[in-house]
Amino acid sequence: MVKSTVRFPEEVLEIVQQHIDEGAFANKSEFQRFAVEFLLTQLEDEYEPLLEEFDEIRGEALGPTVPEATEYIDEADSSDFLRTAGRVRQCAVRGELETARELIDTRYPPSSPKAMLLDLIVEGATPNRARGE
Repeated sequence: MVKSTVRFPEEVLEIVQQHIDEGAFANKSEFQRFAVEFLLTQLEDEYEPLLEEFDEIRGEALGPTVPEATEYIDEADSSDFLRTAGRVRQCAVRGELETARELIDTRYPPSSPKAMLLDLIVEGATPNRARGE
């Protein structure tokens, strides 16, 4: 496996920790691996998860009554989402945080998984100097 460091806002990790405490995931690494693989299964028709326990974790974490993520992804053309994600990241890298967040807010409701993902993109792409680090 390849090691990858990912930075998340503290609020996101608190929510992840709640799911770990509830037993849906063994640890943060398992959550992150599952999240990436799950998103890839939704975006790529041919993608087969490499995480051995993928189906088991999916069943435990999402349960049978959770709507398929494709319902959320299909609400807007995926190419539109990808264009928005590219523009949001570009603004964040350039330090135009207000513009990046405005793009997110005008295109998706705050509870949308797409908005949450784009918020993470902003946090991950923001230059350290703009975040005060």
